[in-house]
Amino acid sequence: MKYKIFNYIAVFFSLALVTTSCVDNEDLEQLDPNNNAVDSFWKTDEDALKGVNAAYGSLLTDGTYMRSTPLLLDVKADDSRTNSPWGSMYNVGHFNSNVADASIYGWAYETYYQGIYRANQVLTNVPGIDFEDDALKNRILGQAYFLRGLFLFHAVNMFKNVPIPTELAVYYPQKTQEEGWAQVIADFKAAAELLPNSYTGVSGLDAGQKGRATKGAALGYLGKAYLFTKDFTNARTTFKQVIDLGVYSLTANYRDNFTTANENNSESLFEVQFSRDAGGVDLGWGGAPASGWGKTSARAITYAPRAFGWTDVQPTWALFNEFKEEKTKTGADDPRLDATIFYNKPGTKLYGKDFAAFYASSPADLNDLFCRKYQNSDGEFADEYDWRSGINERLLRYADILLMYAECLNETGDTPGAYTYIQMVRNRVNLPDLATTKPGLTQEQMREQIGHERFLEFPLEGHRFDDIRRWGWLQNPTKLAWLKARDNEFNSYTAGREYFPIPQLEMDNNPGTVQNDSY
Repeated sequence: MKYKIFNYIAVFFSLALVTTSCVDNEDLEQLDPNNNAVDSFWKTDEDALKGVNAAYGSLLTDGTYMRSTPLLLDVKADDSRTNSPWGSMYNVGHFNSNVADASIYGWAYETYYQGIYRANQVLTNVPGIDFEDDALKNRILGQAYFLRGLFLFHAVNMFKNVPIPTELAVYYPQKTQEEGWAQVIADFKAAAELLPNSYTGVSGLDAGQKGRATKGAALGYLGKAYLFTKDFTNARTTFKQVIDLGVYSLTANYRDNFTTANENNSESLFEVQFSRDAGGVDLGWGGAPASGWGKTSARAITYAPRAFGWTDVQPTWALFNEFKEEKTKTGADDPRLDATIFYNKPGTKLYGKDFAAFYASSPADLNDLFCRKYQNSDGEFADEYDWRSGINERLLRYADILLMYAECLNETGDTPGAYTYIQMVRNRVNLPDLATTKPGLTQEQMREQIGHERFLEFPLEGHRFDDIRRWGWLQNPTKLAWLKARDNEFNSYTAGREYFPIPQLEMDNNPGTVQNDSY
């Protein structure tokens, strides 16, 4: 069962990333006389599994996927907007995060390094444990490499020049982004060598457990790291490896990727496991885990439609209008529109209420757009005000692999070949054959088409701004003007603000750390 991952230990794995140049590494060997957990731990295969489970636990708190990381990935892009009354959240969407206020982005930074620290504990201590089952040992180490790579991927991608801890130490100096990406790639490579295709056919303590990192997940993120560093040849090879595994396929129903109904499905390479049935009912805000913490997400209440949650994030009209540009083969709207956005369409219901009737007394809301993805809105809940969503966060889908592979084909000179993989994604939603409607696209035209395809396949999933940044659109005056016309939040953009600031606490504790440009 996937919930086995939630059974991580609390005290030993509390945040211990101390960053001060005044302490020697030898000081780490001192033991707390009131706590013998470190001295007595790391003895058995069960200890090793608990250790890697603790690293998974860092995906569940406020700094990561309980709330903050989706916000940081989404609200700078042209598929979403925020008019949150909370200044810190509003500022994220308007490229105005404050160095003096580390709310949201600082919580994410802290938790990424908490996760890295926990993964490093596994990678340092597990090799010395005698296992009866070496395959289990390899899987645990593979998961630790994957999780370290994933947390570092986020840190490098969002904060640019960051420390790169690969061993247990006290002080970790700031490194270049190039060095960061090199370590991310190395970690995912190591993970891919050690991880299985699935846990269905394995024996041991982790047998049959869903939600653990797999070879496909490691290869998928390895390809993504190559793509983000413009190594299109290696990215192309790696994505083809994922495809050739024969493990993944698109779900028939697009919306099944954003509800509890079909979690860990055939399209999912990796998702963060949330559940209303695991743990307590308290929210995991951060720091050392408490016994009352649940394993639920606050994303739903944060993105929820007006009167059903906080409505801190909403879709843009640019997204809505782009969905309307192309009809399906039967002349209907792209079905991804209704799976993504609530709007005033006859028959639309949310949380058991008729959209038009519910907002009839509020013309502004009646004519507005609200998020539907990742909402518990099919009638089983009245609203999201208990803060406890159990919907898994899908971090990497097979549709993304197909479109990234198509992009790599285009960038390496095989533009005709890109059509096949783009059409696989279009076929699910019954869109016409692109090779017929737009035959013979040039490489540049195909780049634009892939931008359009990705925009409509992945809105509100944390991919769009990454695409904008890696494609260099913010440095292209024509593209930047286009983005400003679509989403006025881009009027606040200044060079360098595509990255978040290094939190002030990190600057204070690590002398010599250089702040990102424009902060």
